[in-house]
Amino acid sequence: MIVSIESSCDDSSIAITEIATKKVLYHKKISQEAQHACYGGVVPELASRLHAVALPQILEETKPWFDKLKAVAVTNQPGLGVTLLEGIAMAKTLATLLNIPLIPVHHLKGHIYSLFIEKPTHSPMLILLISGGHTMVIRVESFEKMEILATSMDDSVGESFDKTAKMMGLGYPGGPIIEQLALKGDENRFDLPVPLRNSKLIAFSLSGLKNAVRLEIERLGGAEAMSEQERCDLAASFQKAVKLHLLQKSKKIFKNEPVKDFAIVGGASANQYIRNAYETLCKEFGKHLHVAPLEYCSDNAAMIGRYAIDAYEKKQFATPDKVDLIVTKKQQQGALL
Repeated sequence: MIVSIESSCDDSSIAITEIATKKVLYHKKISQEAQHACYGGVVPELASRLHAVALPQILEETKPWFDKLKAVAVTNQPGLGVTLLEGIAMAKTLATLLNIPLIPVHHLKGHIYSLFIEKPTHSPMLILLISGGHTMVIRVESFEKMEILATSMDDSVGESFDKTAKMMGLGYPGGPIIEQLALKGDENRFDLPVPLRNSKLIAFSLSGLKNAVRLEIERLGGAEAMSEQERCDLAASFQKAVKLHLLQKSKKIFKNEPVKDFAIVGGASANQYIRNAYETLCKEFGKHLHVAPLEYCSDNAAMIGRYAIDAYEKKQFATPDKVDLIVTKKQQQGALL
C-alpha cells in the first residue's frame, strides 16, 4: 500500500491506496474553508498552522496500515510554500522511520490522475485543468510525456470566480456561490466581454473580465447596494463569459488535435454549467468527455496516491534528502512536461 499526503493549499488530506487493485482503502480530508472565509481567501501562514494540527490527527488513523506500506507519496509542487512544507516534512519523517521510498508528486499530475482513481490509466488524452491556481490544456501521451498546449496569462478560472465573489461581497470559496446564484440569474442581462475573443492566440486570460465585473458592480452602486436579482444576473453573466472563453480556445485546439478522449479536472471542473457546455462541445467534435468524481475534483490525497501507484511501478523513487519544495514556475512547468 501507499500512503499519500496533500497539503498544497488549504486542504489537509491523507489517503491509503492499495497498489495491486488501485483501491482507496482510506481517505480523509479536513477543509480550512471556514477559517479562511472571513479573510475572503487563503492566508498562507494560517493554513500552515492548521495543517500542522490536522495532518498528524489524520495520520493517527492510518497507523493500522503502517506495516503494509511500500512507499510514501507527497505533493511537493506547485502550491503555497509554507503549506507544502508541512506535508513534505511529514512524508520525509515517515519514509525515514519506516525505511520505505518516497515519491514526490507534481500537484497538477495529481489532478490528471483524479480521473483514474480506482481505474486503469488511460492515454492519450487531452486535459483541461481548471483550478484555483491554474488554467491550461495538456496533451497527455503517457506517464512520461505530457505537453502544455495552452495556459493562462493571468488569473486562473478558480481564482477569477473567487475574486468575483469577493467583489460582490458573497464570501469564500467563490466558485460554488457564483454557480448557485447563476442558476437564478439571467446570463444575458450584462454584456460582459469574452476575453481574447478576436485574438488568434491560444491562451487564457480572465483579468480583463474580472475588471469588467468590477465596473458593473460600481455602476450598480457597489456590492452593498446590489439587489439579490442583480447579484444572480451578474453571476450568471460572468459564468457565461468564462464558459464562452474556455470553449472558444478549446475549439481551436480541438480542430488541430486528433486525440478523441478529452477530460476536465481541477477544483473548478466541479462546475456543472461548464461540464454541460463541454459535453455539447465534445459531441460536436466527436470526442469522449471524461470527468473526475465530484469528491475528487478539489485537492485531495487520493489523486496523489493514484499517481503514486504508476510512479511506484516505474520505480520513480527519491530519498528523503532529495525531496525538496520546488517554487519557481520554470521548475514546476519543467516537472510537468
